[in-house]
Amino acid sequence: MKKTVLIYGLISALMLVLLQSLHYKAFIKDIKIEVFGLAIAAISMCFGIWLGLEVIKRKQIETLNLKDTTKFKISSRELQVLDLMAEGFSNQEMADQLFVSLNTIKTHNAKIFQKLQVTRRTQAVKKAKDLNIISYLPVKN
Repeated sequence: MKKTVLIYGLISALMLVLLQSLHYKAFIKDIKIEVFGLAIAAISMCFGIWLGLEVIKRKQIETLNLKDTTKFKISSRELQVLDLMAEGFSNQEMADQLFVSLNTIKTHNAKIFQKLQVTRRTQAVKKAKDLNIISYLPVKN
């Protein structure tokens, strides 16, 4: 995230320096106003195209993560259970958090294990992380 912000900031700063130098040259009549307008339009267009491509790239990454979930046919509720499982909640705590019965959580667990082809909670969490179905990062206290 910091890298992205630094890149955007650097490109914006370079654009401002370039535009200021063009403005100065137009002000002292080294270049015509039409050339100045053309330069501003070209710089803005290039920046807009680059920014649009970055947004599209991020959307494609989000779409790939959604495809991983649908590939294993994991429902949104099972995904919630899997997230809570990754955070280390017990079955009873998950049931309390999601306002369902303990048996419902056990059923969701069984379906998750079957869909991911695992037999334990730790295996399910590891496989889900490896497949980018969940992206839970443990918090160390």
